[in-house]
Amino acid sequence: MATHVITGAGSGIGTAVAERLAERGDELWLWARDAARAAQLRDRFPGARTLVGDLAEPARLSWALGHQTLPERVDSLLHIAGVVDLGGIGDLTPKVWQATLAANLVAPAELTRLLLPQLRAAQGHVLFVNSGAGLRAHAQWGAYAASKHGLKALADALRAEEAGHGVRVTTVYPGRTATPMQAKVHQQEGKEYDPDRWMTPESVATTLLTALDLPRGSEITDLSVRPTG
Repeated sequence: MATHVITGAGSGIGTAVAERLAERGDELWLWARDAARAAQLRDRFPGARTLVGDLAEPARLSWALGHQTLPERVDSLLHIAGVVDLGGIGDLTPKVWQATLAANLVAPAELTRLLLPQLRAAQGHVLFVNSGAGLRAHAQWGAYAASKHGLKALADALRAEEAGHGVRVTTVYPGRTATPMQAKVHQQEGKEYDPDRWMTPESVATTLLTALDLPRGSEITDLSVRPTG
């Protein structure tokens, strides 16, 4: 039975991944921003454990984890949580930049650092759910794309540093996926949202599990998945 720590399990891709891993009978440790959210996740995933900390405040994650029981080993750490706020470079304020970078880049870096001993013990796997915006930036997507470009750099550096410990690192770059975040993006873009046009969270979950299930001795480093049509 593998042990997985998952951020973003409360909706979208994170929920789909957690459901699939729970069906296997694996041990889930689900990240929650506060105690109320943790209770909701435990109700949604009976038998799951929770870890509480606000990814919007990465400097406090070390303190938060220091007051909680942690898994002894982590077979996979899945960074799925994220935030998005669109806007032109001329309009984005430092508050938006800082919030976006904190949640999408600094928090994954800090959470990885804090759980590296458990990942090394298990020769585990770190999976980053990035975005097509992590490979190319478009107008109005500056802050989000910058955070995701940084996340790619984080993954690449981590892979090079931890290969000697047997830790695998994968970045997945999904295209538009039918999630609550995508609904928010359409609202910000002023467009009508039709979830049937986009990939399902379950299809992206399958992509993540493909990377997780690859036999030891090889790794998928970067994997893009896009809607057809």
